[in-house]
Amino acid sequence: MEQQSSYNKEELLSCGRGELFGPGNAQLPLPPMLMFDRITHISEEGGAYGKGEIRAELDVKKDLWFFECHFNDDPVMPGCLGLDAMWQLIGFFLGWTGGPGRGRALGAGEVKFYGQVLPTAKKVEYVINMKRVIKRKLYMGIGDAHLYVDGREIYSAEDLKVGLFTNTDNF
Repeated sequence: MEQQSSYNKEELLSCGRGELFGPGNAQLPLPPMLMFDRITHISEEGGAYGKGEIRAELDVKKDLWFFECHFNDDPVMPGCLGLDAMWQLIGFFLGWTGGPGRGRALGAGEVKFYGQVLPTAKKVEYVINMKRVIKRKLYMGIGDAHLYVDGREIYSAEDLKVGLFTNTDNF
């Protein structure tokens, strides 16, 4: 697999089908659970801690699946979906760096919500700053993340953890 510094929607869908990192390795979920349309920047360098950075975007459309059911007559993107997108991106990062195995979210430190994504928004941006990447028997990434809607930060999450597992039978 050739490391790129950005990925378009078709390349992300390829990852969701298990084609990007190979069988048994990190995959993104397929729509509708894929929570971003493109990765605009990914690097093992830079970011707030010098350990890597991921930036991704979701184009907000009023007909996104979750607006119809969350909530009736009060549509808002569930906060857990934004959080899941951040875990998805860390798992992608681990696969992108060559880590073997399937990604699993392992937890989060502190998560804060101080805004919402409404159907009137235009764009959601995710910024992940990798704090630590462990490349041993356990391949794990720890990162801090921020979600912006139309340029305004509305979520933050510290110490998001994702691991790659070559066997998930006892997970």
